[in-house]
Amino acid sequence: MNLKPLALFVKHDGQSSRTSMTCQYKCGNACFHEVSNTSDGAYFGDIVAALSRRGVLKGGAAAVLAVGAGSVLAACGDDTPADPADNPAGSPGTGTEFTAVAPNTRDEVVIPEGYEQQVVIRWGDALFADSPKFDFDNQTAAAQAKQFGFNADYAALLPVEGTPNKYVLVVNHEYTTEPMMFRGFTPDTVTQAQYEIALAAHGVTVVEVNGEAGSGKLTPAFGKYNRRITATTEIGFTGPAAGTDLLKTSVDGTGTRVLGTLNNCGGGVTPWGTVLSGEENFNGYFAGEAADPAVAARHKRYGVGKVDVPRHWERFDKRFDVASEPNEANRFGWTLEIDPWDVSSTPVKHTALGRFKHECAEIHVTDDGTVVLYMGDDERFEYMYKFVSSKKVQSGTGAAARRHNMTILSEGTLYVAKVTGDHPDLIDGTGKVPSDKGFTGTGQWIPLLEARADGQSKSLVEGMSAAEVAVFTRLAADKAGATKMDRPEDIQPNPKTGKVYVALTNNTNRGKEGYAGPDEANPRNQNKNGQILEITDDHKGTSFTWSLLLVCGDPAAADTYFAGFDKTKVSPISCPDNVTFDPYGNLWISTDGNALKSNDGLFSVVLDGPNRGETKQFLTVPIGAETCGPIIEENRVLVCVQHPGESDTATPDKPTSHWPDGGTTQPRASVVVVWKKNGGRIGR
Repeated sequence: MNLKPLALFVKHDGQSSRTSMTCQYKCGNACFHEVSNTSDGAYFGDIVAALSRRGVLKGGAAAVLAVGAGSVLAACGDDTPADPADNPAGSPGTGTEFTAVAPNTRDEVVIPEGYEQQVVIRWGDALFADSPKFDFDNQTAAAQAKQFGFNADYAALLPVEGTPNKYVLVVNHEYTTEPMMFRGFTPDTVTQAQYEIALAAHGVTVVEVNGEAGSGKLTPAFGKYNRRITATTEIGFTGPAAGTDLLKTSVDGTGTRVLGTLNNCGGGVTPWGTVLSGEENFNGYFAGEAADPAVAARHKRYGVGKVDVPRHWERFDKRFDVASEPNEANRFGWTLEIDPWDVSSTPVKHTALGRFKHECAEIHVTDDGTVVLYMGDDERFEYMYKFVSSKKVQSGTGAAARRHNMTILSEGTLYVAKVTGDHPDLIDGTGKVPSDKGFTGTGQWIPLLEARADGQSKSLVEGMSAAEVAVFTRLAADKAGATKMDRPEDIQPNPKTGKVYVALTNNTNRGKEGYAGPDEANPRNQNKNGQILEITDDHKGTSFTWSLLLVCGDPAAADTYFAGFDKTKVSPISCPDNVTFDPYGNLWISTDGNALKSNDGLFSVVLDGPNRGETKQFLTVPIGAETCGPIIEENRVLVCVQHPGESDTATPDKPTSHWPDGGTTQPRASVVVVWKKNGGRIGR
């Protein structure tokens, strides 16, 4: 097979601050390959209308937990939740009273004055009583399988019912950076042992943590819920593609199970207590090209077969060799559901939710118990999706309710978004605000797939079967005429208001010759700083309105916008990645790839009232790191610090960071918790 030479020293001048090493291992240098979406965006008007949304089961909707990271986690603190009437969302200072951290390039987590911090858990830390102690130079696959994995991303913190100050922490491990894990690593000399360690470092960690009264500290424990899910854990499939020829391989002739999960990025928490994990840049693990041109063309739409693959896993297992196993890549790019309360349970990949580069899976529950799941496809010119369940959530924790609720994400309608601006003639690519109301417009959710039980799923896209829409969702969305966005990453509904917020990270190809030009939702050519889209959605329906809350970048620049708030009073923000909410309804944003020559960070944004648009930096992460998986509670803030110290010159012999342990230690991705001194409320 012919592999392209590694692009390890590509410069990112004027773009994201991600290093070439990070781009190589995280996303297979996606920004330096041809854009996967070459569709013309034409709308096919003959797509069948969405299915009826009649409730099929009675649900105790009044008892349903309204999920989104902010709502689920708001109840996790030690303090009694604040009364919203006493502290209305968006009131000046409510939840955002802290001294903003200045932009910097320090090799530490920098937090506001009056706050304290702690590393909760780091790569290689023990999860079980018999876990070996982490030894960077003598790591083994067996040891890694019992330790916290590499490159932490999404995190969820779930209270253990009936046990105060005890939680289950669930963390994704997005990818491995072998040159930072092994001394002297080169793609040409990768070993079987290195391959097996990397497999074990992927996936998800479930670990119990104990809180501490009067502070936000969290301490890992060797608890009964502790578990590692890796790239070799058996996982099942549900939904329209399960058991079809598109998922069958020589190892799995049933098309119903797969070994492992890869490139787990964002996620979400369900009302029934499970955790969702999105498989994002899965294409970076597969080498070669399928012999069948039709199969190869479908793979190309996902970047499979055209990526530089420095890990060379195909040398050790033919399932990563596309020529040998052309269907194996189809078995990744899904949303995974994990039951953290049952260590013997088998995780499942839900094919009804579509296959693409899943950044997130965030839920809103309507008044009648319908589950609406929002998802972003994180690549340039890709799309926004939602799934509307046909089943209702059943309340209670009994076995019958759990069995029912665990099937909710297998039946419903999958949609993709088409976005229209109100001022098309005023959008010229400069980012100039088109009206006194800012950037505004309307949108339509176009149905792609009805997922039903008993193999009765229905495609709503002409010329594609239900299984094909599920497996090749990008191609279905192309046909539907979906709007090409600037890397839609996290999409999350606000638990206070129901409005939906979309982090659009950047797209430096916007407006270049041969690529889509600007539109009102993506208003800047060669967009290097990204924007935040605010959607008012008819959650069960097919229409919405929208506006741009933020157009990110240097506040002194003409092409930035902070919902009309005074730009001299905000923090610079670039490349929004993950979003979440605090107990008061404020938006919080973590960044990835800050193009303003300072470290990535975590920011609060006021959404309502006279201070709407006020943006303040709460913390920054160390050199080379990305801010991931934020959790904002009343008395603590958690972030995952991913790939600290990654740079094009870094090696284990010459690290550019020694965070978190200092001295001469190797950098280690970690989860960090921050709290106010004396146990006060965050931002109060």
